[in-house]
Amino acid sequence: MKNSNFIQRSIIGALSFLKDSIFQEEYALQQGFLQSLDPRVKVATFLILIMQILFTSSISVLLFLYVFCLLLVLVSRINLGFFLMRTLIFIPLFSLFIAIPAIFSFFSPGETLVTWSILGLKFMITRQGLNGALFFLMRVISSVSFVVLLSITTKHFELLKVLRIFKIPQIFVMTLGMCYRYVYLFVEIIQNTYLAIKSRVGVLVHYKSAQHIVAWNIASLWNRSVSLNEEVYKAMLSRGFKGEALAWDDFKIKTRDWFWLLVNLGTLLVNFRWGQK
Repeated sequence: MKNSNFIQRSIIGALSFLKDSIFQEEYALQQGFLQSLDPRVKVATFLILIMQILFTSSISVLLFLYVFCLLLVLVSRINLGFFLMRTLIFIPLFSLFIAIPAIFSFFSPGETLVTWSILGLKFMITRQGLNGALFFLMRVISSVSFVVLLSITTKHFELLKVLRIFKIPQIFVMTLGMCYRYVYLFVEIIQNTYLAIKSRVGVLVHYKSAQHIVAWNIASLWNRSVSLNEEVYKAMLSRGFKGEALAWDDFKIKTRDWFWLLVNLGTLLVNFRWGQK
C-alpha cells in the first residue's frame, strides 16, 4: 500500500509540476517591468544578455549578470521562490554533476587546495579545476535563468510571433506551438487515465495485469493522438490555414523600450571590456 501511494504521489506530483512549469502564464499578465516591454525588444535584449554570458571570461561578470537577473525578477513582480525552483533544478543540477570531475587534478592539473586518499588512490582538488567548475556552473545557471525569465514574462503566442519576426523557420515555430498545446493535452490524458485505472482495478494490481493495462493504454494513447492530429489539421484547413499561422501584430515600441535596449547595449560593451581583462 505504501509503495502504491508513493507511485501515486510521484505521478501526480510530477505531472502537476510539469503543468505549473510549462503553462504558468499568470506572471506574463502581471503589471511588471519586463511584462510592459515590447516583446521584440525584450527578446533582442535577452539575446544580448545571453551573449554576454557566453562570451565573457570573468566570473565577476557572470555573478553580476545573475544578480541583475534576480533584480529583474523582483521588479517584474515574480515570486522569487517560484523562480528559483524552476532555475536551480534539472539542468543546473545535472551540470553540477558534470562539473564535479573537473575539480580534480586528473582533469585540471594545477595548484593543489585539498588532498586525501581512498583505498590507496590519491585525490587532489586544484584551484584551476575549482575555478573552472564554478565558472561552468555559473554560466549554465545564468543562461537558464534568463531563458526562464523570458518565457514566464512573455505570453506564449507573442513569443512565437517574435520568433517569426526574427526569421526563425516557420516549420520550427509551428511545431513548437503545436507541441506546447499537445503536451498540456497529454498531461491531462495521463492524469485522467491513471484515475480511471485506479477507480476500476483498485490500488493493488498483479504485475502481469499491470503490464497489460499499461500496454493497452499506450496503444490507446497512440490511436487517440493520430486521430486528434487529423482532426486538428482538417479544422485548420477549414479555417483558411495555408502553411503560415497568422496573428494580429499590435506591437508598439515605446520610449521605455529604446532606453532598455540602449542600456543593454551599453552593458554589453562594458562587460566585454571588463570580461577580457
